[in-house]
Amino acid sequence: MPRHRQEADLAGIFRDAFRRHAAGVAVLTAVWDGVPYGFTATSLASLSADPPRFTFNMSLSGSAWPAVANGEYVGVHLLGLDHAGLAERFARGPDRFSGDHWEPGPFGVPLLRGVRGWLLGRILLRLSFGRNAVVVAEVADGGVGPEGHPLLYHGGSYRRAAALEYEI
Repeated sequence: MPRHRQEADLAGIFRDAFRRHAAGVAVLTAVWDGVPYGFTATSLASLSADPPRFTFNMSLSGSAWPAVANGEYVGVHLLGLDHAGLAERFARGPDRFSGDHWEPGPFGVPLLRGVRGWLLGRILLRLSFGRNAVVVAEVADGGVGPEGHPLLYHGGSYRRAAALEYEI
C-alpha cells in the first residue's frame, strides 16, 4: 500500500469507505428565535451512559447551524424503517416543518411524532473544526416509541437491518 496519496485520492477513498459503513439515521431539531430547524444526520453517537451524553457532527454551512450554535437544547429523533420519507424530508426538503408530524416540546425544541425514540439534550460543547462542528449534549429528557427495524443509511440509500442466520 502506498504511503503517500494525493489529497483528491484520499477524498475519494474516504467517500468510498464510508459508503461501505452502515449508519443509523436520526433527525436533529432545534429552535432559535421561535423558528424550528432540523436536519438528517448519520453521525449521532453515544458518548457516555453516566452521565448520559451524546455527540453529533454537522456542517457550519447547514441551515440548522445558527439554531445549534445559539440555542441551548437540541432534539434527537431515532428513525425506524417506516421513516425514510421523514429522513428525506429533513435531508433535502425546504419545508421541513409543514404538517402535523411534529409538535413543540420542552424548551420549544421540535419533537417529531411516532419515532422509535427521542432525546432532548442540553448542549455542553460546540467544537468548530474547518467547515464542520462536533457537538456534545447531555440528556435532559427523552422517551421511546414503538419497537421496529431501525433505518440505516448505506451505499447512498436507506436500508433495513437484517438478522443473521446464526448466533454469535
